[in-house]
Amino acid sequence: MNFLTQIDNLALIALLFVSGAALFLPTLSTLISGQGLSPSEATIWINRRKAAVLDLRPESDFKAGHLPGSKHMVAERIAAGVDKLKLDRKNPVILVCQSGISARKVVPELKKLGFSEVAVLDGGVQGWQAAALPLVK
Repeated sequence: MNFLTQIDNLALIALLFVSGAALFLPTLSTLISGQGLSPSEATIWINRRKAAVLDLRPESDFKAGHLPGSKHMVAERIAAGVDKLKLDRKNPVILVCQSGISARKVVPELKKLGFSEVAVLDGGVQGWQAAALPLVK
């Protein structure tokens, strides 16, 4: 019991809890707002897990350059667009926007439509380009 009452040890215990909380915060934000994927993780999902990529940017931006194999979809009509594309709800879906922020708003809607794994490309197309990955026109 002397271990817990010494000032030096209390500081170490407090440091342990603070560092643990700092490590857990990214996981907590992912649980709340939907999974985020780095460009390299997104590439793995696309190649190995057959993830569908839905680009939610305006059509002009999509035509200027988009991720290989991605499909354009307007965020406001996501339910109709998903039905039109006949996506397999068992496969994961990656949502892409310009910066990765606006796509997070669509995650709950896709989950309501029955998709179990929905992720957002962190940094969006900007993050993809920053990772020196190609866009197609």
